[in-house]
Amino acid sequence: MRAVFIQEHPAVFCYQVNGSCPRTVHPLGIQLVIYLACAAGMLITVLGNLFVAFAVSYFKALHTPTNFLLLSLALADMLLGLLVLPLSTIRSVESCWFFGDVLCRLHTYLDTLFCLTSIFHLCFISIDRHCAICDPLLYPSKFTVRVALRYILAGWGVPAAYTSFFLYTDVVETRLSQWLEEMPCVGSCQLLLNKFWGWLNFPLFFVPCLIMIGLYMKIFVVATRQAQQITTLSKSLAGVAKHERKAAKTLGIAVGIYLLCWLPFTIDTMVDSLLHFITPPLVFDIFIWFAYFNSACNPIIYVFSYQWFRKALKLMLSRKVFSPHTRIVDLYQE
Repeated sequence: MRAVFIQEHPAVFCYQVNGSCPRTVHPLGIQLVIYLACAAGMLITVLGNLFVAFAVSYFKALHTPTNFLLLSLALADMLLGLLVLPLSTIRSVESCWFFGDVLCRLHTYLDTLFCLTSIFHLCFISIDRHCAICDPLLYPSKFTVRVALRYILAGWGVPAAYTSFFLYTDVVETRLSQWLEEMPCVGSCQLLLNKFWGWLNFPLFFVPCLIMIGLYMKIFVVATRQAQQITTLSKSLAGVAKHERKAAKTLGIAVGIYLLCWLPFTIDTMVDSLLHFITPPLVFDIFIWFAYFNSACNPIIYVFSYQWFRKALKLMLSRKVFSPHTRIVDLYQE
């Protein structure tokens, strides 16, 4: 009688140490497809937002308070693509974090910073559009470049201070220990996935969203009334009103896409904390990348909505951009 030997495949872990995270090993073909898809997303995110940032910076006709907010938003999205997405890609494909605790903390900091900065800027842009549509006569004096710069400073400063407080102080470890789950396994880079963080981030996301939705509902009502009264306006005022309504509609679409991209991840983070984090890693990665995808959407929206952006893009892709007269061209002229 022959003995039958059954060879068991050893479990695969991120590190050969006790407490290491299990590692999901994908076939080589699937790995390549995921890497290529993520690389394409990063390229679109970085180049698209780079075009927006360069256009607003270079063309004098675009030096307006609203566009400065768009410039700052584009910088946040571009830096997300440059500094966060490459390491997030490796972590998602390899299902492990191989870059150490210091880089893990920095990566988490930058990820949270750029994402919160985006939603703050979208909220401020909503306020800007509300002023432009609902109070057009006082808008030029109420929303100046100096006011826009204050909003930009707040849009970066508040998320930076908030994220630093929880990531680079001992508040979470020492004073909020009752909210913490068990220590994550080695190789996970999950510093803030605990009950406290999940519930705290939800209002940080949802309150600005409610503000934006409320403002755009009022904008829609006022813009509809203005459209009905457009025949009584002079030709120049009618053109200005039409331009402002189109800008508000475009930015409203951007806010709507932001909500669609971020709501699944935000709700899952909150609900998952109540259910002891039962979301499968693959599903969680899908939610994260769906949220990241929002950073690539805004330049695409501008291409289809803004004639000035299409003109700027054509000039930037041609030799005309090196002409000294190109910088002062009127991009708003029909």
